[in-house]
Amino acid sequence: MDLGLKEKVAIVTGASKGIGLYTALQLTKEGAKVTIAARNEASLNEAKAFIKEQTGVEVFTFSADVSKEEDCKSLIEATVKHFGKLNILVNNAGTSSANPFEEVDTNLWRSDLDLKLFGAINCSKYALPYLKEQNGGAILNLSAILAKTPPASSLPTTVSRSAGLALTKAMSKDLGKYNIRVNAVCIGLIRSRQIENKWKETMPNITWEEYSKEVGKSIPLGRIGETEEAANVITFLVSDAASYVTGTSVNIDGGSGGAL
Repeated sequence: MDLGLKEKVAIVTGASKGIGLYTALQLTKEGAKVTIAARNEASLNEAKAFIKEQTGVEVFTFSADVSKEEDCKSLIEATVKHFGKLNILVNNAGTSSANPFEEVDTNLWRSDLDLKLFGAINCSKYALPYLKEQNGGAILNLSAILAKTPPASSLPTTVSRSAGLALTKAMSKDLGKYNIRVNAVCIGLIRSRQIENKWKETMPNITWEEYSKEVGKSIPLGRIGETEEAANVITFLVSDAASYVTGTSVNIDGGSGGAL
């Protein structure tokens, strides 16, 4: 299937590692021109080298803290200056912060919302004029499966991610008239550096496949998801192959979530 991504220009935030990195890799493989953004310049350079090793293509890197509105504006403008246009925005930047309500202070609430919610708001706001110039485009917001069914001791992450789902739906209603599609993915247990470190610390004598199945016993598909599997779904949703899909969220969780 031709995803229609050749020569499209995409920005992926939080792209120095994990799902963001593999999404940028997959978009590059499909022929898109990609900007990868993250706070740490050294990590960005490592990601750039990895993508070039895999594809032979150099991505554009931009060091940005998307919790700061000015950085969001600069990221969008630098990408358009470099590539001449913008078609796709993947708002992936974020960290996990899960605590009981009484342990979350005001600064943590603000920093989490600034990064996960306002990062997506501001990047989207500054991307919008350029997407409209192209007569359409795609915005993809990353969320978490727990945003739909928040458990105890999951704050402030589940609040920020739940707000991101509301943002996705509302934006899709407002921007559909410009042929701009807005969707979200809700991530479950997906392979990451943090999970790999836990595997090596707690069960170093078994393979990754064995560890994945052990930890994934409660997941219907019986394993931890691979990073590439999440990236593949994201790549599809921002592609022309999903041209009639907007205002929805897709669970990438192996069936573990309690909500559709």
